[in-house]
Formats: sequence, structure tokens, C-alpha cells
Amino acid sequence: MIRTLLALLLFLPLFAQGAALRGGHGTAAAGVREGAEISICYNYGCVREDVVRFHAGTLTRLGERLATARTAAEERELLAEAVGRLYRVAGTQTPVGADRAGNFLDAEVHGRMDCIDHSTSTTRLLELVEARGWLRFHRVLEPARRTRFILQHFSAVVEVLSAEERIARLPPGQALAGCNCTEDGQTIGDADEQGRPGERYVVDSWFVDNGEPAVVLPLAEWLKGGGPNVQ
Repeated sequence: MIRTLLALLLFLPLFAQGAALRGGHGTAAAGVREGAEISICYNYGCVREDVVRFHAGTLTRLGERLATARTAAEERELLAEAVGRLYRVAGTQTPVGADRAGNFLDAEVHGRMDCIDHSTSTTRLLELVEARGWLRFHRVLEPARRTRFILQHFSAVVEVLSAEERIARLPPGQALAGCNCTEDGQTIGDADEQGRPGERYVVDSWFVDNGEPAVVLPLAEWLKGGGPNVQ
């Protein structure tokens, strides 16, 4: 493990060159100086979409907040909060400010969002955060689907990174500061026992009103019907 970490440190500049993640938003450094536009779905089934503009200052503050995470569990908690903040901004520019948890509380309201709207839009928001280099413990995956009887539900998903993958995402000079390493280079596991590489979690904003932190659950628990009791 020590040799692996040392090798990664030596070749960190090369890894950094590949840190521009999917989404075409450029490097993290460029992202700090620029705003972004993301299309948000609403009115069920993504039948309507509006572009939301996030100012550079808003994104910078969000990135600084995410940077305080020291474990995968902390990053998930902050990510849930970040998704809520981004939706709150979206609610000032589009009708989604009227969206309420589930489907029944906002039935027929213009701007309502079902799980398809949420899973699609939340994945886009997560990809924006990832593209800026602000996810150090997770990667964004395609939305997941669960089926219970004849009902289907969708959600955005993130996956825990390995220590090597985490180091590869860090800017030069920050490897040891950001990887929970001891002085001899050995990696310390996350403080919680739910941050092992490859573990997947849903980031489900359908469970909450517009602007509230998304619900984050282990994917396995969510697939079994886990989550708040909303309809």
C-alpha cells in the first residue's frame, strides 16, 4: 500500500491532468471562476425543462462547503445539503419552487416533480459538482430504479471511491491532506463503516420539499423500499 501511495504521489501531476470529469465543465480551477447552466425537469416525466443559471459565487461557496468533508460519510451529508441548495436556486428561476415531497402534496401544480424529474435533474446537479472537482470521496453513476409490485421509483446514485481514486482527484500538493493518511503513507479507513470502496448510495430529492437536503440512503436499503413514507 505504501509503495502504491508513493507512486501515486510521484505521478500526481499526470493524474491531475485527467481530473476534468464528464459534463464538459472544465477543470476545477476554471470552474471556481465560472457560473454554470443546468437544465431542470418538471411537470412529471421530464415533459418540461428550463435552464437554471448558477452564479460563480454560489458555486464557489458550495465547493468550499464540500471541501470541509473529511470522510465519505461527511461528504454524503454535505452533498445532500448541496443538492437542496441548488434546487432552492432553481426554485427562484423556474416553477419547481412549488414542488413538494412525493407526488400527492403538489398534484396538478405547475412545477411539480416526480421521481423521473428528480432523478434526472439531481444526477445533472451531481455531475456539475463532480465536474468542478468537488467530489473527493464519490463518483456519480446513472440513476437507479426500484420496482415494488407495479410501482417504479428512480433516484440519483453515487459510489464510494477507493483511496487511489481519491488521491487521483486531488490537486498537486494536497494528496496527504486529503486522503486520511498516516505519516508513513498508510491509509486510514473512514470513521464510519459505510464508506468502503464500491458501496453505492442514492441521493433522493423526491422525498423532500424543494430546497430541503436530499435523502441519502445505502442503495441496498433503498431498493428494499427504504426512505421516508411519502406518496
